[in-house]
Amino acid sequence: MRQQIETLTENLGRTIVGKADAIRLVIVALLAGGHALLEDVPGVGKTLLAKSLARSIDGRFQRIQCTPDLLPTDITGTNIWNQSSREFEFLPGPVFANILLADEINRATPRTQSALLEVMEERQVTVDGVSRSVPKPFFVIATQNPIEYQGTFPLPEAQMDRFTLSLSLGYPSEAEELQMLQRHQGGMLISELSPCISTEDVLELRQLCSEVKVETSLQQYILNLVRASREAEEVSLGVSPRGTVALQRTAQALAFLDGREYAIPDDVKYLAPHVLAHRLIPAGGRRAKPIVEQLLRSVPIP
Repeated sequence: MRQQIETLTENLGRTIVGKADAIRLVIVALLAGGHALLEDVPGVGKTLLAKSLARSIDGRFQRIQCTPDLLPTDITGTNIWNQSSREFEFLPGPVFANILLADEINRATPRTQSALLEVMEERQVTVDGVSRSVPKPFFVIATQNPIEYQGTFPLPEAQMDRFTLSLSLGYPSEAEELQMLQRHQGGMLISELSPCISTEDVLELRQLCSEVKVETSLQQYILNLVRASREAEEVSLGVSPRGTVALQRTAQALAFLDGREYAIPDDVKYLAPHVLAHRLIPAGGRRAKPIVEQLLRSVPIP
């Protein structure tokens, strides 16, 4: 199964040049059973990463281009009247997919953003009192531009908390951008990617990741980090208990990716800025990631 993960990483690397850490983090979020938030400027490969992942796991891919006029039913689906059968028929929305890309999610109105809350947490959609489960696995990759705020609606804390981790692709280096030009000279198409694992394999990998051992001392370290975020003077709102669980689950997934049957403090230290920073509300205009890095320096390592 670890060989399959290596094949998946290599497959994604065929289209995403020089972003090994980002690919690694997205796979961690997928295997931890969570969702990923990509905060970056346009044109750095966020959509390409989501499409490549869906192609690699042979899953159904759907994309939502979020705009202020997008309605909740445009996401979840709605009941329409069937003239021939003379009864209402459910028309599924784009959330009925394995990989869902919510592009520029902060451009959707709060009402529409909230339509994603239930499906991200409960893996089901309720329309007119009827609940319908989405396919398994279900993985949301949401993107937002951290630079442009005109015409946007910031995600509320409750929705930010639903994302297991956040990351940024960033601009490629000069050598990586040259490699990208050479690779795309003949037109690199996502359709050329061959599926390397199945959706059933992803579910099995998630189960194996959940069996990775986490010692009590490491759980106490995770707890100390989270509680320190709630007590820090420069933080208005600390990490929730959901964040505590997310940090443990991602540490298990990262350990599995590295071929270990147990998690270590380095797993937690590597993941903490990505798992905790977007859940914090800093005070006084401070930035969240430096606060998490300060917590990592101040909390003793077991």
